[in-house]
Amino acid sequence: MLYDLKAPILGFENVLQVHLEKIDEMFSKMSSPDGGLNMALVNPYVLREYSFTVPKYVELLLELDKDSKVEVYCVVILQKDLQDSMVNFLAPLIFNPQNHTAAQIALSMMDYPDFGFRDTLKSFIKQEVGA
Repeated sequence: MLYDLKAPILGFENVLQVHLEKIDEMFSKMSSPDGGLNMALVNPYVLREYSFTVPKYVELLLELDKDSKVEVYCVVILQKDLQDSMVNFLAPLIFNPQNHTAAQIALSMMDYPDFGFRDTLKSFIKQEVGA
């Protein structure tokens, strides 16, 4: 699905639209129509307890209200071994499927000390007992 970016993606301020393609319950792929942006995304709620306050300006930009059903993803920096891939929990992407708008939020480490920007996937995978 194609989304209009209402707040830029850090480092890709010139990208105005992105395609969001779900791979499975955990992973999605985001790309720009011109191919200049390709990112792996992860649903943070599959990995851990994750909540934050959406700033008022983002609520206004994405036309969110109390009934809005948004999708939230975090950028994954892929590594050769998938378990070593790193997740940035401090810069979530918010997608509003109702009006096809999206934005990235930069969270402060001071406000969210439990969120990292280089947490590995393996730190959230539960090991099987006896494995």
